[in-house]
Amino acid sequence: MSQLDKQDPRSQFPRPPFPAQTQQGSGLASAMDPEPDHGEASYLGTGRMPGYRVLVTGADSGIGRAAAIAMAKEGADVALNALPEERDDLEAVRDVVGDLGRKAVLLPGDLTDEAFCNTLVRDAVSELGGLDALVLVAGHQQVHEEVTEQSTADFDRTMKVNLYSMFWLVRAAVPHMAPGSAIVTTSSVSAYQPQDRMIDYAATKAAIIAYTNGLARQLAAKGIRANTVVPGPVWTPLQPISYPGDEIAAYGQDTPFGRPAQPVELGGAYVYLAGPESSYTSGTTLTVAGATGVAL
Repeated sequence: MSQLDKQDPRSQFPRPPFPAQTQQGSGLASAMDPEPDHGEASYLGTGRMPGYRVLVTGADSGIGRAAAIAMAKEGADVALNALPEERDDLEAVRDVVGDLGRKAVLLPGDLTDEAFCNTLVRDAVSELGGLDALVLVAGHQQVHEEVTEQSTADFDRTMKVNLYSMFWLVRAAVPHMAPGSAIVTTSSVSAYQPQDRMIDYAATKAAIIAYTNGLARQLAAKGIRANTVVPGPVWTPLQPISYPGDEIAAYGQDTPFGRPAQPVELGGAYVYLAGPESSYTSGTTLTVAGATGVAL
């Protein structure tokens, strides 16, 4: 069944209880149960981004993977970034994109490294022949029950992955972007409803909205748009590496729809904001949060 079929959102995708599960490190989509739907079969493209050249971070799994697949199905070529240890998942995305007849370039690396961020943009532009959209999805979160137990190194990694890399990548990308190009960042409902165990993560997600809105005003004179997607709870590897296994078993059950979103349900939001249909949309947020109470 595709995303274009009318369905009851409460039962459209798997609901908890899920099998209890945990993962270490950066997490793999292929190790999740049930495995997330990134749109490999369910997303149907309609030619909305023909010839676009897009760089996607966090493209190995979750929302980034869904965005990359959706854009490829809409006619875009994509440069795919994730951590080197996530290469297996990244190669799976490359294969999906290649089977669609679109170009996929693997550019793994750590976004906390400023030099790598500069190289990432340079290589994406070189391999794709230009850059029409910068789609920033990669993020870092970690649960800390008490502020006193969080180290400076932990706090610093959250800031660097979620904020510093956004600055570095935007700064490197803008000189390569022509009028009509777009930047899409990724915030979270946590920006408005901070979880008490991930306050550093929530702070970065609020900052992403402010930064993107200001960026949109600055870049309007260049004809470049900038917008933010605000997801609610989504079934991605970020969850089993962040929460205890028993909490994952119930993940999303307290939402109005009684389940978390599947990544494919976010793909269309990125296609809209990165592509030409949103030509007069800049400096705003698009919330995909399942009636979780965030009013924007």
